[in-house]
Amino acid sequence: MMLELRHVSKTFNRGTPDSHKALDDVTLHVQAGDFISVIGANGAGKSTLFNAIAGSFITDEGTILLDGRDVTLLPEYKRAREIGRLFQDPMRGTAPGMTVGENLALAAGHGGWLSSVSRKDKELFRERLALLDMGLEDRMDQPVGLLSGGQRQALTLTMAIFNPPKLLLLDEHTAALDPGTAEKVLALTEQIVREHQLTCMMITHNMRSALALGNRTITMYRGRIVMDVSGEERARLTVPDLLERFRQTAGQELDNDRMLLI
Repeated sequence: MMLELRHVSKTFNRGTPDSHKALDDVTLHVQAGDFISVIGANGAGKSTLFNAIAGSFITDEGTILLDGRDVTLLPEYKRAREIGRLFQDPMRGTAPGMTVGENLALAAGHGGWLSSVSRKDKELFRERLALLDMGLEDRMDQPVGLLSGGQRQALTLTMAIFNPPKLLLLDEHTAALDPGTAEKVLALTEQIVREHQLTCMMITHNMRSALALGNRTITMYRGRIVMDVSGEERARLTVPDLLERFRQTAGQELDNDRMLLI
């Protein structure tokens, strides 16, 4: 088992009028090689689930195992050695004042200093960037802050898997991009996950992508996982089917202005 959550719960602002149970007795088993899309309305607990896995906070209850090792109390910076993560904001995964090459040197473990990178490694950087098909291999000396959102997110994805992590978390990593660029980054994501045989979880508001990408789809509602479909069952589902299944399970419509239902 690559990742296992056993009865994980988290309440924020406990004991105050603003108390909110963000995760409610979540149990989840992720096999090595799984590519899981995660959907749910705002406030369902999706990003909180990723924060719990990444170690952004210590959970109130439950156990988190990564590759068989208990990481429940392990701080975020130590988990980051084995867990890669992309966020909705493309700037969160890069150093915008540093160049493309310096960011890759940072990802490669050279502290961001190109002077400590061999010619062979620089060629490797160019090869990795060329695979993105976004012209970044010719912009190695350009500050990341001057790149487009799609270019930044593609670079961040490359950095996150430069030394392939055991687990890759994609937290709405295409939500801030225009539709055409988002489709391109999603296709690139699928290609990279497949070629590197990564274990991946991806939060998305695109219902079509949630059924088309990867091998499993889970739906969250009020801090709980209410649906988990895979295999032939998932292959037969259409977006209307998924919405109806959610309505039957949760007792209400999956209503979210940000949802892309096509």
